[in-house]
Amino acid sequence: MMNSEELNGLIEDRSGTDADRMKRLITVLNEAGRAYYAEGNEIMSNFQYDALYDELVSLEEKTGTILSSSPTQNVGYETLSELPKERHASPMLSLNKTKSPDELVSWIDNQEALLSWKMDGLTVVLTFENGKLEKAVTRGNGEVGEIITNNAKVFKNVPVSIPFKGRLVLRGEAIITYSDFEKINETIGDADAKYKNPRNLCSGSVRQLNNKITAERNVRFYAFTLVSATNLNEDGTDADAVDFKNSREEQFKWLKELGFTVVGYKRVTAADLKDSISEFQARIAENDFPSDGLVLTIDDIAYGESLGRTAKFPRNAIALKWQDETAETTLQKIEWSASRTGLINPVAVFDTVELEGTKVSRASVHNVSIVESLELGVGDRITVFKANMIIPQIAENLTRSGNILIPSVCPVCGSPTEILMDGDTKTLVCPNPECTAKHVKRFSHFVARDAMNIDGLSEATLEKLINKKILRFFHDLYHLDRYADEIMDMEGFGKKSFEKLLAAVEASRETTLDRVLYGIGIANIGLSTARLISRHFDEDVDSVVHATASQLTEIDGVGEVIADAFVSYFSDISLTRDFFALLVELNLKKEERTTESPITGKIFVITGSLEHLKSRNELKDLIESLGAKVAGSVSKNTDYLINNDSLSNSAKNTKAKQLGTEIITEEEFLKLVNREDLL
Repeated sequence: MMNSEELNGLIEDRSGTDADRMKRLITVLNEAGRAYYAEGNEIMSNFQYDALYDELVSLEEKTGTILSSSPTQNVGYETLSELPKERHASPMLSLNKTKSPDELVSWIDNQEALLSWKMDGLTVVLTFENGKLEKAVTRGNGEVGEIITNNAKVFKNVPVSIPFKGRLVLRGEAIITYSDFEKINETIGDADAKYKNPRNLCSGSVRQLNNKITAERNVRFYAFTLVSATNLNEDGTDADAVDFKNSREEQFKWLKELGFTVVGYKRVTAADLKDSISEFQARIAENDFPSDGLVLTIDDIAYGESLGRTAKFPRNAIALKWQDETAETTLQKIEWSASRTGLINPVAVFDTVELEGTKVSRASVHNVSIVESLELGVGDRITVFKANMIIPQIAENLTRSGNILIPSVCPVCGSPTEILMDGDTKTLVCPNPECTAKHVKRFSHFVARDAMNIDGLSEATLEKLINKKILRFFHDLYHLDRYADEIMDMEGFGKKSFEKLLAAVEASRETTLDRVLYGIGIANIGLSTARLISRHFDEDVDSVVHATASQLTEIDGVGEVIADAFVSYFSDISLTRDFFALLVELNLKKEERTTESPITGKIFVITGSLEHLKSRNELKDLIESLGAKVAGSVSKNTDYLINNDSLSNSAKNTKAKQLGTEIITEEEFLKLVNREDLL
């Protein structure tokens, strides 16, 4: 395991022969790949990895020498888990890649091909026999994968029984949608403890030892390759293969008929390929799934297979990676943001630039290891981009002054910091349990709109109140009048603003149990989960506080992890005492629910901007109060999609039209539920 300084030394070292440089690049890339794939950690940006990888390919072509340990030859990294392993019948090769649409036009030549999304998740191989799902194996290192059959059986959209009674082997990508990713992150109160991206969350979810956790994560499977489909004789031996008319598209159509979800694709030729790429690219912002490019596959099966393969790549398909739009700017500083978990995360602040149509001035640097690997310094000229056209990141540091110092003390409480190792990744933490940041974040969550909804308490104000010992427990908020003079003497607080704050605090006394449960910050409990629990126990406080894990897991949508966190919270005597002290200050009212309404039992999805209600959360609350449910994505079970732009080409609109789901505007919805008063 190398530290950041050693990695940077190898990256910058260009001494010696081309062979020497190749060996150094192989060492660095294999180290970065192992950290990313086996441990889920990032020790360099994707941009930097791609640049080093391309340099290695160029040197291999120049010298004609390819070393056996080169990542251009090895298709993956060893898996690390307790799941059983299995060797694939044939190696699962990765795809050759380009960032040039012109190269794709040249590659396709006079063939017809399928252009499809390159999903960003975890590749899985499914085997069906006699109509039943018999086996599921991850890609692993391309040679050996992990058996995850029990987990695949609870994927959101995988059929466990199909009408085809032969032997079917197919490959696809297991992914978690952005909406489900956000929903899971909603259950985590602290922003810095949230999952970083859907891919890492999916990887961990697919490889769980307990498939109940997998089921709770709403993992979905998108088929992208049919490996084989063979009819069986009565004795179970292979008979004839299914005839797909020598067409990959026919395979896709057949898989759809069997009930599988297939990656979105379009049939293309060299003539319309570039326009089709632009069409796909225009839909990225609206997609509910993560993708990192496109795949072009020759439709003619026999011709594609006749092209053969290299040691690493099949020749019947090629991937297009998005050409990242980069901008050069100046790094102004690194902000170190402390969280209630103790993590202190670096955020780069730079001169504003425009990327993919939006203005960007900040980017997460993730951890200390990346700060060191980029050798960041104030005043450095850096290039920035949006990973997958969405997430701002630093691509390169052009000047590498390396003058950023890792804080030796917490920027909030001044206590000595510690650097912890998570695999190969360095993270900075504040070990002080009384750190103000931890209390500020806790109170900030409590007063947020979806919790107690107390205006006038920014993190800066909360920090002052905590430092003055005015706030220690949540119920202290309801006695601010005792400190009137002291608070009005604070900068930015006069009599008028103090009275406004007191009015907001008083208004928050009228609330519902679900908002309180969400506000106190129980691990893994988001507002929607808190509402499920509250409703299940008919909003009876005593029943909620003394709920057992088995009672909680009976609730649809509450799994073991959530149940254990909930029970653990109220097993702590001091936390329970504080909770009841808070309730003394509140007037809990029953959630307004209509037992029967025009939409009772219906399922809604919301997308786009609103014109009449303040937020999607307000609309969601209204829908749920009328006995209906709100889902994150459109499915065959969806009754209505609410979208003020019915002509939009968004993924949700497209899906709704495909399924015949009714699309209504916000105004039409309000009329449907007889709430014209809100128009």
